[in-house]
Amino acid sequence: MKLLIVPFILLVVLSCKEKKYEYIKVQGYAQGTTYHITYENSASRNFAVQIDSILKAFDLSLSEYIPNSIISRINANDTSVKINGLFRTVFLKSQEINRNSDGAFDITVGPLVEAWGFGPKGKINNSKSHIDSLLKYVGMDKVKIVEKKIIKKYPQVSIDVNAIAQGFSVDVVCKFFDSYGIKNYVVEIGGELRVKGKNARGEKWQIGIDKPVDGSNKTNEQIQAIISLSDKAIATSGDYRKFFVEDGKKYAHHIDPHTGYPAKQNLLSASIIADDCITADGYGTACMVSGLEKSIKLLSKHKELQAFLIYSNDSGKLCEYMTEGARKIIKH
Repeated sequence: MKLLIVPFILLVVLSCKEKKYEYIKVQGYAQGTTYHITYENSASRNFAVQIDSILKAFDLSLSEYIPNSIISRINANDTSVKINGLFRTVFLKSQEINRNSDGAFDITVGPLVEAWGFGPKGKINNSKSHIDSLLKYVGMDKVKIVEKKIIKKYPQVSIDVNAIAQGFSVDVVCKFFDSYGIKNYVVEIGGELRVKGKNARGEKWQIGIDKPVDGSNKTNEQIQAIISLSDKAIATSGDYRKFFVEDGKKYAHHIDPHTGYPAKQNLLSASIIADDCITADGYGTACMVSGLEKSIKLLSKHKELQAFLIYSNDSGKLCEYMTEGARKIIKH
């Protein structure tokens, strides 16, 4: 789904205690990024083939980089295409987060994403007149589901689910594991991650969050904090991996649907903890677009979410904000 640059910055940090369980690791390439999956293998089952099939089927629904995917056909105004359960779930969750974030999260930013060069074509056309002309086609009120079809108010409306679909792909793989009764696992796809039970040492999973350093394309270069998790999902959005600099100005890939321009905030990264990864992923983007103060207000209304926010103060120093629940499970 997303470009080769991994946009989120999570990794599994293992302890050094004696192993208690037999685990298997599966890794591969999907959605324009990598995935790493570890699960308890007490029944000697290797699900590598099934996982690969699940992710390929997912791409055929929600990848804008596959011309015959459902979303690509919708964006191309193919009136014969019908949505499936995967697409419906992403669309409805996107509507929910859009309402809760006062429109900061919006999957109809597709035309703007393209204009700023962050879409499949990678061509920039960000003149003010062009950006202003595209705002007419942005807004969740411009698109709806009618039975099994997406109805667009204008043919120029284009849907971009990169800010939420990858998190959902994590949930889809987790659902597969749950159907086989797997009690302990970690599923990470492109940085989005969800865990269940305990790791191979019989402990909670230890998740490292990277320090937001511009241009860093690798995880674990500098760890900002470590979070202990069990039966939760975490996704991190940041402005330091997918961006470009033009005329001395930095433009990150989080597009503000209200202005048409990349969000200019002092918030550098937002790590959101939720019950599922689709929720964590979507709210991470909502926070990056909203900025620090609005994010804190948003989080205060949604106690089901925990968050670890990294921002820069007026002097450029890195600072942190943590919700009460996050503070209990984070260590430096």
